[in-house]
Amino acid sequence: MKENRLGRRFWISMLVFGLMGQVAWVVENMYFNVFIYNMFHASASEISAMVMASAVVAALTTLIMGAVSDKIGRRKAFMSVGYMLWGASIIVFAYIRSVMMTIVMDCVMTFFGSTANDAAYNAWLTDRGDSTNRGLIEGMNSMMPLVSVLVVFGGFMSFDLGVQSSWTAIYYIIGIATFLIGLAGTFLIEDSKTLKKSESSMAGTLLYSFRPSVIGKNPVLYIVLGLFAVFGISIQIFMPYIIIYYERTLGISNYVLIMGPSIILASVVTALYGRVYDKKGFLFGMRPVIIMLMAGYVILYFSKSIIPVAIGSLLGFSGYLTGMSVFGAMIRDNIPENKAGQFQGVRIIGQVFVPGLIGPAIGAAVLKNAQIIVNNDGTTSFLPNRNIWAAALAVIVVLTVLMVPVSRMIERRKSAKEAA
Repeated sequence: MKENRLGRRFWISMLVFGLMGQVAWVVENMYFNVFIYNMFHASASEISAMVMASAVVAALTTLIMGAVSDKIGRRKAFMSVGYMLWGASIIVFAYIRSVMMTIVMDCVMTFFGSTANDAAYNAWLTDRGDSTNRGLIEGMNSMMPLVSVLVVFGGFMSFDLGVQSSWTAIYYIIGIATFLIGLAGTFLIEDSKTLKKSESSMAGTLLYSFRPSVIGKNPVLYIVLGLFAVFGISIQIFMPYIIIYYERTLGISNYVLIMGPSIILASVVTALYGRVYDKKGFLFGMRPVIIMLMAGYVILYFSKSIIPVAIGSLLGFSGYLTGMSVFGAMIRDNIPENKAGQFQGVRIIGQVFVPGLIGPAIGAAVLKNAQIIVNNDGTTSFLPNRNIWAAALAVIVVLTVLMVPVSRMIERRKSAKEAA
């Protein structure tokens, strides 16, 4: 099959919207945790509650707004306007002064972000790609989460995250940048020429991906989404606490110098790894992913000094990014044509909702008896410990076990299809 060449405008739009979207998510998924930890001395349970609440809103928003974009038959407006409202909502955090209000506003911001990115942007990527370039698109797109971490950490490494003025500046910078990207999208983005309006009713469009008949026709898609959820649970056990762990528990104040090179190398690996999926497929692509994650977790569990922590981080980030790439490509390849928006809801359930509920809950549970320290103002804070790596490793072991019967099923279906 001849490769579908997408053109410069597509790649510029994908890189700009993909990167800026992930930069905004970094502020939520990693910096909000540090924000309420540093400013309000939030507990592990409060951090877990914020992540879980956001996951619920993200899943519901993506489910509904993805279906709406299918019904209307457009992605561009949802992406452009959504990014502008997303940016405006980020600025509001500069004026928040409590954990509870942070959690509430996080849910509001997540609604705009999930509409723009999880629902519209991801459906747009599915619309524009095909089986000849899916791995390449996912490889590039999967770089964005950690490249964005590098951009944010590098850009704000000189900021004192223990003072309110720094957070005000961060929220204004990211908020304005996100708004401007949305504005630029009105000129940059092109909807797929093959995208058609859904002829079903709104209720039918919304519930399409949950119909038993649809599940029966697309078993591989739903099984892979289940595996993706297990993979995500492992990541969400440690991700909410990773900056706090590096900086407070290990005492590595220049953690950016560890994460920076690890992220750059992991991103390069992921960009190249997309072609592995295109040429070798899902099952082959998942083996190195699991090995890298396991090795990274083990090294991080036993390490306290900079060099081994850097090595463990490189392996862990590489496994995380390449796993996102392989799962993302496999899911997009199995979404029925012109139904991308309707399937973003079930995708986000596997990618965000289930991991966002279970992962942080496991993380909070293993940190229940974590060491407590007294801050300079007399308040107390917890210190995340290495148990987060052991718990994350245990979940990857479960994923490895589940991959065995799934691998057999996929191989049988592939053989039957080739025989037919």
